[in-house]
Amino acid sequence: METENRRLLIEGAKAFGIDLNERMMEAFDLYLRELLKWNTKINLTAIRSEKGIVLKHFLDSLSVVPHLPEISSLLDIGSGAGFPGIPFKMVQPSLEVTLIDSVRKKVDFQSHIIRTLGLKGIKAIHGRIQDREILEALGGRFDAIIARAFSDLDTLLLLSFPFLKKGGILLAMKGDSAGEELKRLPLSTRNLYRWIKTAIFSLPFSSIKRSIILFEKI
Repeated sequence: METENRRLLIEGAKAFGIDLNERMMEAFDLYLRELLKWNTKINLTAIRSEKGIVLKHFLDSLSVVPHLPEISSLLDIGSGAGFPGIPFKMVQPSLEVTLIDSVRKKVDFQSHIIRTLGLKGIKAIHGRIQDREILEALGGRFDAIIARAFSDLDTLLLLSFPFLKKGGILLAMKGDSAGEELKRLPLSTRNLYRWIKTAIFSLPFSSIKRSIILFEKI
């Protein structure tokens, strides 16, 4: 990782209250190199620069950590190249993480990174959250669910509901349109959850706007 991008990751993580030690930095560096290498053959991400990956994938993933309550199990829906679930696991090793994505090649990459980094207590599943066999295997198991740019908010809330424990937390990672999506939520969906908060911020050292909406399953 280039020196400037290394500094960006370290200082950006500090902005979210995360101190990355040398072991973590080595893991992020390896993740970055493997992502760039695989991305030359498989379309894992449209972001192809070191700085773009550090900012828009690594730091974007870590931005949720200050808003993540005390949990032991997390489901990452539509995790793509492993974001945000794998960075979560890297900085919170005790967290049990399940990744799910409908694209086999992306799940293969996730599994490769998990093996390469020697991560335990995390698994990558190929499938769709709508699949009956996925629901039968994972229904009602999670303290929290997270999704980054997975779908519209109403769809995400409805699909997540059967996978959360009662009182479980849903974290929806969005751009700067969170307020409008909240306004459009139908009453039938609102009655399934309690809205906790919406956090709006810019990614460190950039003008890129992000928002995180938190709900509790009733």
